[in-house]
Amino acid sequence: MDSFNFLDFRILDILDIVLVAVLLYYIYKLVKGSAAINIFIGIVIIYLAWKLTQLLQMEMLSSVFGEFIGVGMFALIVVFQQEIRKFLLMVGSTNFGTKRNFLRQLKFMRDDVSEVSTDIKAILKACENMGKTNTGALIVIKRSTSLDFVKSSGDKMNIEVNQPIIESIFYKNSTLHDGAMIIEDNKITATRTILPVSNDRSIPLRFGLRHRAAVGISEKTDAVALVVSEESGQTNYIKDGSFEIYDDFQDLERKLENDLS
Repeated sequence: MDSFNFLDFRILDILDIVLVAVLLYYIYKLVKGSAAINIFIGIVIIYLAWKLTQLLQMEMLSSVFGEFIGVGMFALIVVFQQEIRKFLLMVGSTNFGTKRNFLRQLKFMRDDVSEVSTDIKAILKACENMGKTNTGALIVIKRSTSLDFVKSSGDKMNIEVNQPIIESIFYKNSTLHDGAMIIEDNKITATRTILPVSNDRSIPLRFGLRHRAAVGISEKTDAVALVVSEESGQTNYIKDGSFEIYDDFQDLERKLENDLS
């Protein structure tokens, strides 16, 4: 019966498996949709191959994989520095003292579709109208990571999201049009905020500081950003440090609903 000892699971063994699954889930969420996802999958494959060669007692191949895994950890810190930063920010911003934030962090345990409190239609309609008049705008929408570190650089607000307010704030002669607008749930909580600018050299030169700032905040947090270009009137959607492609505003609305749910 000794051959069946591997079936003798303890509660701690089950907890161990669940925690590893949660960790892998969060890592996958951070790298999903970026070039890093292929690296992540490659690492998982090599790790599984290493464990398999250990199980089969293939000493030489196992040692090769083991050395690769050991040395590769230092390279991963360089390759995944942005993802590691976002992961630590996400963990550090988790407020387990409130039920709402705790459930938000564990939303993968619920259905994928949940109600979005943010008035996405009003935001996109404002972006569409501002695009027609080539009015530049930068709107950052909070997800789970706290944005207090950028809100403090601007003017604090507490205004319910609606189309006329957004358009009036970014009106060219308005004193509030410079900088970024921060939206949390369905409230405009700050305007004229200063965002960290991305140094990513792959961003096309036609994009200015607004776009680089949008990429920068999406690199350092899990927030999403909408940028209306003054030159072209085009609305760009930026998430996880990259430009998201969409067909029309209806498609963009669906993407936002999915990302904010």
